[in-house]
Amino acid sequence: MSQIDIQRLGLHGDGIADGPIFAPLTLPGETVEGELEGNRLKNIRVLTPSDQRVKAPCRHFKSCGGCQLQHAADGFVADWKVDVVRQALAAQGLETDLRPIVTSPAQSRRRAVISARRTKKGALVGFHARASDVIADISDCQLLHPDLMRALEIVGALSQIGGSRKGELSATVTLSDAGLDLSVKGGRPLDGALLARMAQEVERHKLARLTWDGEVIATRIAPYQTFGKARVVPPPGAFLQATKEGEEALLASVRSAITQGDSGVDLFAGSGTFTLPLAESYMMHGIEGEKSMVKAMDAGWRMATGLKKVTAETRDLFRNPLIAEDLRYDFAVIDPPRAGAEAQVAELAKSQISEIAYVSCNPVTFARDAAVLVQAGYALEWVQTVDQFRWSSHVELASRFVRK
Repeated sequence: MSQIDIQRLGLHGDGIADGPIFAPLTLPGETVEGELEGNRLKNIRVLTPSDQRVKAPCRHFKSCGGCQLQHAADGFVADWKVDVVRQALAAQGLETDLRPIVTSPAQSRRRAVISARRTKKGALVGFHARASDVIADISDCQLLHPDLMRALEIVGALSQIGGSRKGELSATVTLSDAGLDLSVKGGRPLDGALLARMAQEVERHKLARLTWDGEVIATRIAPYQTFGKARVVPPPGAFLQATKEGEEALLASVRSAITQGDSGVDLFAGSGTFTLPLAESYMMHGIEGEKSMVKAMDAGWRMATGLKKVTAETRDLFRNPLIAEDLRYDFAVIDPPRAGAEAQVAELAKSQISEIAYVSCNPVTFARDAAVLVQAGYALEWVQTVDQFRWSSHVELASRFVRK
């Protein structure tokens, strides 16, 4: 057995000791012992617990890999996440006003990926255990919205009908304003009998929509999401902010980052999460790489009332960024994937856009992009940290840049 002192938390929420040695489910200031395998400590026993250690609110925490930080006090996690942003900025020589974190409540996740596998007696449904392909039971999950919990039984039933014992179903389950929207991958190929049986399951469970390996089985009710005054039906399995509260916090920050002008461009617009609410006050141009999401955004705008003009464009902003000469807007909103938006930010840096609202799910790539904008003459006025992946190591943020 090796005994170590935990110095800090890493970006993935593991405790880190000198070496470095990584010890999951530990906290800074703790003395722990366990079996050292490579640079990871296993079978850990806490000898001296931190005063920030608490009893996990979920009984599945030790077996389930869905959460990483339920053993830490909420205040500690909040401070740590803000500090992750601070350190990422400091690594690029930047500092700014860091607003107090906004954290989504427990049982608020409206979108999740659930795994399922057929068994002799039925089905095993849940999240994967930590660093494992074993599926852990989450029947009393404290993370998912209560209305989303119903999907566990449904995914289990679908796996018995259309899954195999050798393979594993992966179901993206989303809580829409019209009910549950399921997009399943890894099932048996569809034939006439399976298609008919799946359609019956849609009716039996009152699903809004069921998609099987990319093919829509049935849409009982359009699974729409409400973005401001618009109703949008995203394509199956499409990106959606994880909680309604998190989406509202990010949108409020984006609104506060924009103070003037008549028109804006939304880069990596998705299905219109920010584009459509902003269209209540501004003419908007939304750009997204997925054509199906662009079509959903455009349809949502056309069916809405009380919005200014919205135009939509399908464009790969990684390979074909909007160049500076075409950025003739008063402001820009940008919400890229975890890789950031290096090519597009280089063009923004050369543009004359006066205000930029940058939303990010990765503080490291955000800080990299922020340094480019600051060097080009923008001021980073503030950053709002948003925790919509409660009890995880995931950090989101929104920010305001102003050209000096």
